[in-house]
Amino acid sequence: MDMNDVKTVLDQQGQAFEAFKSMIDGELKKKANADDPVVKEKLTKIEAALDKAVEGKAAIEAKFEAEKKEREELEKKFNRLGLSGNEENAKQIVELKSFNNLLASIAGDRKKQHTPVDQQGYEAYKSAHEKWVREGDRGLTADEAKTLAVGSDPEGGYFVTPDVSGRIVTKVYETSPIRQIASQQTISTDRLQGMEDLDEAGAGYAGERAQGSDTATPDVGKWDIPVFWIDTEPKATQQLLDDAAVDIEAWLSNKVSSKFARFENAEFVAGAANKIKGFAAYTTAADSGSGVTWGTFGHVVTGVSSDFAASNPTNNFHSLMGTLKDAYLANARFVTRRSVITLIRKFKDGVGRDMWQPSFAAGIPETIMGYPVTRAEDMPALANGSLSLAFGDFKEGYQIVDRQGVRVIRDNLTSKPYVKFYTTKRVGGGALNFEAIKFMKFGA
Repeated sequence: MDMNDVKTVLDQQGQAFEAFKSMIDGELKKKANADDPVVKEKLTKIEAALDKAVEGKAAIEAKFEAEKKEREELEKKFNRLGLSGNEENAKQIVELKSFNNLLASIAGDRKKQHTPVDQQGYEAYKSAHEKWVREGDRGLTADEAKTLAVGSDPEGGYFVTPDVSGRIVTKVYETSPIRQIASQQTISTDRLQGMEDLDEAGAGYAGERAQGSDTATPDVGKWDIPVFWIDTEPKATQQLLDDAAVDIEAWLSNKVSSKFARFENAEFVAGAANKIKGFAAYTTAADSGSGVTWGTFGHVVTGVSSDFAASNPTNNFHSLMGTLKDAYLANARFVTRRSVITLIRKFKDGVGRDMWQPSFAAGIPETIMGYPVTRAEDMPALANGSLSLAFGDFKEGYQIVDRQGVRVIRDNLTSKPYVKFYTTKRVGGGALNFEAIKFMKFGA
C-alpha cells in the first residue's frame, strides 16, 4: 500500500474538519441567521467533504484488510520455509494500525458533533437501562442512575405517563343497618300517627244477685312520628361533567346516597329529641323483669364500669334476656358495635362452649347465645354507664317513616359555570313499643 494515499486522506480529513471549525467559530459567532442560504451552502460543502473523507477511510480500510490477509498468507509461507517477515513490513503494519485508530477517533468525534442533544440523552438512557436490566441498581454508576430518573418532566418524565386504569379505591364507612331490623312505612303527609293500647279492662267476681266492678274501663293513647328534611348540594363545573373520564353525576349520586344512608342510620340509633330520635337516645330505667314506666326502656347493669363482669360474664346476658317477655323472644336479636363483639368472642358458657358463633353460610347471621347479631357502629362506645348493647324485637320496638325517597334537582343556571345537584330526602323514626327492647348498661 502506498503511504501517500494515507497522507492524502488525512489531509482531506484535516482540511474538512478545520473548515467546519472555521465555519462554527466564524459564522455562528457573528450570529449569522441559521436559515442564511450562504451558511447552508457552506455547511453542505463541509458535510460533503467530511463524507468524502469517511468514504476514503472506508476504502483504505478495505485495502488494509486485503493487504493484511495477503501478508498473513505470506507469513505462513515464510514460517513453513523457516523465514520471518522483514522489519519494513512490521513497520508498515504498526503505521497502518495507528492510522486506523486515528480515523476511528475522528469519525467518533464527528458523529458526536452531529448527534442532537436529545439523541445523546436517549443513547445514554438506553445504555443505562440495558445495564440496569442485566445487573440491577447495584450495577449502575451515579451518572447512569441519573439518566434513568423520571422525576423531572423536561428531562424525560413526559415520556413516562402513569397508567390510570387501576380500580378506584374507596374508603369503607361503617354504619348501622337499622332498616333491616326495624319496621318501615311510607306516608304521603308530614307525620305518622297511631294508637297506643296500654290499658286493660277490669275483671272480678260477681254473684247471682251481685254485680262486679264497672269502673275499670281501658284508656287508649296516641303516638306520633314526624318526618324531617335531609339535604345536601354538591356542585361541579360543566366542563368537568363534559370532559371527565368517569361519569361525575353518577359518582356524586352514589356518594350522596351513601352519605344519606349513613346519616339516617346514625340518627335511628342515637338521634336526639326534636329530630329523628334513635332508640339508644331514650331514657332507661333499671329493670328486673317486671317492666318499667312506658316511655322508657329497661336496662340491666354489668356491675363493672365500661366492661362486662370480671367473672362469669355470661350472667350479664342471662339477666338481660330475662327482662324480655316471651312474646318478643322469637324475633329478638342483639345489636351492638364491633368492639363489644370482640370482647364477647372470648366468653364461654358454663360448659365451655363459646357464647359467640360465627356465620357459616350466606344469609345466616352470627349469633350470641343462639340469637342473631346486628353490627351497629353507631351504638355508644364502651364507657362508664354506656348503653352499648341492646337486645329485643326491633320490628316491634322501633318505627322508621319515609315521606319520599332521594330526590335530586339539577340546577345549571343559578351558579354558572357550576352545576348544582340539590338532593333531598324526608325521613323520621321513633320508638313504638318500650317493652320490646332492653339494654345492657356498662356500669355499677
